[in-house]
Amino acid sequence: MNSKTNLNKAAVSHTSAGVYIKKLAAGGMLVALTVSLSGFSIPIGASKCFPIQHLVNVLAGVFLGPAYGVAMAFASSLIRNLSGTGTLLAFPGSMVGAYLSALLFQKTGKLLLAYVGEITGTGLIGALLSYPVAVLILGKEVAVFFFVVPFLMSTVCGTLFAAFLLETLRRLGLLSYLRQLIN
Repeated sequence: MNSKTNLNKAAVSHTSAGVYIKKLAAGGMLVALTVSLSGFSIPIGASKCFPIQHLVNVLAGVFLGPAYGVAMAFASSLIRNLSGTGTLLAFPGSMVGAYLSALLFQKTGKLLLAYVGEITGTGLIGALLSYPVAVLILGKEVAVFFFVVPFLMSTVCGTLFAAFLLETLRRLGLLSYLRQLIN
């Protein structure tokens, strides 16, 4: 009985390690995608939208979960800042959006709520959290709601891209397959 229990523990440990490695690899690929495409922008009015981070936040929310989503958003923001393609404002926006998207999807299994989580997390909460970063760290004098409109424009664009991609994967029967493959 004792050897059977040890064998079961080893199987669970091996399975957990496999899921960890798969999620780590998928998160690394999402970080690489975000960083490599961070130069892609869409001009909307007076604003430039960088939708790839938001697309990837939703993908991380659906495929990886909250912890990996936040870690992926942090790593992407850090690399983009170190390479000069991002600002410190990327941290609060991307991390809150990734977390809320993943949390709502994890709790409900509904893609629509993953989209709502990204838009709310980045476009509203992340934008408001960017205010103290801008004022205290970057030394910019801006209004509290200054970042809401640009963040919302960017996150809506990226979330629409994610919705199109995930709907395509769902219709092809690949969404559930990829989720099973990673988990």
